[in-house]
Amino acid sequence: MKTLFKFLLLFVFVLTSCNKANKDATEIVKTEVEDTYVKDNYNKQEVTIEMRDGIKLHTTIYSPKDESQTYPILMMRTPYSSQPYGDNEFKTKIGPNVHLMKEGNIVVYQDVRGRWMSEGVYDNMRAYIPNKTEDSQIDEASDTYDTIDWLVNNVENNNGNVGTWGISYPGFYATYSTIDAHPALKAASPQACIGDFFFDDFHHNGAFLLSYFRAVSLFGTTKDKPTDSAWYKFPEMKTQDQYQFFLDAGPLSNLNKYFQYDTPDDTSVSKSDRIDDVFWKEIVEHPNYDTIWKSKGLIQNLKDIKPSVATMIVGGLFDAEDLYGPFETYKTIEKHNPDNYNIMVFGPWDHGRWARSDVKNYVGNYFFGDSISLKFQRDVETKFFNHFLKGKGDKNSGLPEAYVFDSGKKEWSSFDSWPPKQAEKQAMYLNANQELSDSKKGNTSETFVSDLKRPVPYSEDIKTVFTPRKYMTDDQRFAARRPDVLIFETDILEEDITLAGDILAQLNVSTTGTDADWIVKIVDVHPADAEEQKEGMQDHLSMSNYHLMVRSEVMRGRFRNSFENPEPFVPNQPTDVNIKLQDVHHTFKKGHKLQVQVQSTWFPLIDLNPQTFVPNIYKAKESDFKTQTHSVFNDSKIEFTVLK
Repeated sequence: MKTLFKFLLLFVFVLTSCNKANKDATEIVKTEVEDTYVKDNYNKQEVTIEMRDGIKLHTTIYSPKDESQTYPILMMRTPYSSQPYGDNEFKTKIGPNVHLMKEGNIVVYQDVRGRWMSEGVYDNMRAYIPNKTEDSQIDEASDTYDTIDWLVNNVENNNGNVGTWGISYPGFYATYSTIDAHPALKAASPQACIGDFFFDDFHHNGAFLLSYFRAVSLFGTTKDKPTDSAWYKFPEMKTQDQYQFFLDAGPLSNLNKYFQYDTPDDTSVSKSDRIDDVFWKEIVEHPNYDTIWKSKGLIQNLKDIKPSVATMIVGGLFDAEDLYGPFETYKTIEKHNPDNYNIMVFGPWDHGRWARSDVKNYVGNYFFGDSISLKFQRDVETKFFNHFLKGKGDKNSGLPEAYVFDSGKKEWSSFDSWPPKQAEKQAMYLNANQELSDSKKGNTSETFVSDLKRPVPYSEDIKTVFTPRKYMTDDQRFAARRPDVLIFETDILEEDITLAGDILAQLNVSTTGTDADWIVKIVDVHPADAEEQKEGMQDHLSMSNYHLMVRSEVMRGRFRNSFENPEPFVPNQPTDVNIKLQDVHHTFKKGHKLQVQVQSTWFPLIDLNPQTFVPNIYKAKESDFKTQTHSVFNDSKIEFTVLK
C-alpha cells in the first residue's frame, strides 16, 4: 500500500511539473503577435543621416504611436539591409525580441556605409582609426557616434538613452559602438559578434573555411550607388554534393573563375589569375596574419571601453560561425576594463538561434530542451536592456556575471567569473591502444595516412549548404570508423566530469611532408542504453552510442609558431603543435565516455592543405598536393578546464 501511495505521489509530481513546464512555455509563446502589430502600434520614417565627412546613411526609425511617455532608442546597424524600404512598408517584428517591442521602444535600423541604400564605399571589417584629427577620418565608431548624436537630438519622445544590439556581422557593429562611445550609449549587446576574420567565419587559425566559399561574394562585390535590391550574385555549384564539387574543383586557384565579374581593363593578367571580387582577392593575396587582417580585427581595440556603457555578450555554444568573437570580446573587455559592467550569456544554440521563437531547442540532431531561447529573451535580454535604458542603470541588474548552459546536464549555470574560479586545469594523455588517461604510458606513436584524394568529411550528409551549422553536434561515429582518424577515449566514466572553460591540445607530431593541418575534436560518447530522443533526429541515427561533438578546432600546421610568419615542418621530425579550442561548459555524465579524435583533413569544411609547404596555398598547383603519413606521439595531451 505504501509503495502504491509513493507511486501516486510521484505520478502527481511528474504530471504537475510537466504541466507547469508546458504552461510556462505556452505563456512565453503567447507573446507572439499578429503580422500587423508593428504597423498598428508604431510609426515609421526613413531618413538619411549625414556623417561628419558628408556621406549620408539610410536609417529607418520605428517610434511608438503612444506618445504619452518617452522611450529609449534601440539600434542595430547592418550590412544586410534594413528592408523593407518605403514609409508604408513595415517589418512584422522589430527590436531584439517581442517583449521589448510590445513594451515600447524606439527601434532604429541603419544600412552601414556603402551597403544597400546608404552612400559611401563599403569596407569589409573596416579598420578602427584611433585619435582621429580630421572629419575625413571615419570608421564604424565615428559613424555610430554621428548617428546616435542625430537620433537623440531629432527623434521625438526619446529619453536620451541608447542601446545597441546585433547578431553576427551586426554584432560586430554593436561591439564597435562601444569604442569612442557617444555619451547617450548606455547598453550594448554584441551577439555572435565577429571579432577577427582570421579566426572567425572565413578562417580558423589560418585555415580557410572552404564551406563559406559561396558567401564571399556577399562581402566582396562592390556597388557605386544606393540600391534597394541585391547587386551581388552567389556562385552556382550545380550539385547537391558539395564534397564532390570541391574535390573535383582541385586547388583553390581554380575557384577564381567564380569571382570574375567584369571585363578586365588589364589584359596582362591571365584569365585564370584575374579576381574581381574585393574580398576574395584580399583572402588570396593575404594568406598570413599580416597588417591587413590585424588592422581589421576589433578584439585588440577593446582596451578602453567607457564605464558608462554596459555590455552583455551573447553566444551559442554550438555556433559554427562565430565562437571566437564573442568569447574573446567578453574576455578582452573583462581584462582591460575590470570596473565595467560586462557579462556573458552562452546557451545551447547555433548561430543566432536565441533570437528565434521556437519552443523546441535543437542544434542539428540534438535536443537540449524546451523554451530555452524564449526564456532568454524574456528573463535575460529584456531585463538587461530595461535596467540600463529605463531603470536605475547601476551594476545591480539581477543578472549573473556568466550565465552558461551545461550542454551535458542540459541546465543553466550561473558563475561570478568565467572561467569559474573553482575550475582547475587537468591534462589527459593520448596513449596507445586508443586510451585517454591522466598519465602518460609509454613512448610510442599512432600513425595514419592522409590521402588528399579521400579526405575525411566533416559531415556524413550528402548535400550543399550555404554555411554549415548542423555539424557542430553531429554524431561522429562516421569519422571514428575511418583509418585516418585517430581515437583516444576514457573508460566508462564512474562519475561526472564537468568542463568549464577553454581546452588546449598540446600535440607532439611528425609528418613525412613539410606541411599539414591538425584537427582535434572532443566527443561525448553516450552509453548503449541511452534514452532515445523521440523526435528531431535523422532516421538512420540513434542515441544509443551517439558520439556528440562537444568542441572541435583546426590548426594549420605552418602557423604553429606564428600566424605572421609560416614555416615548414622538417620531415619525420617530432614537432609541437598547440591548438586552442574555444570554451565549453559540458558535463560528461557517469556512464558516458570522453573521446578525443585527431585527424588532418576536414573536408570541405576547410580547404585541403597540400601537405607540401608552399608560400601561398591559395596559389598552390595540383602537383603540390601529396599524400603523406602523419604520426601523433603518446606524450601528446589535452589540457581541460575542469570544474571541481
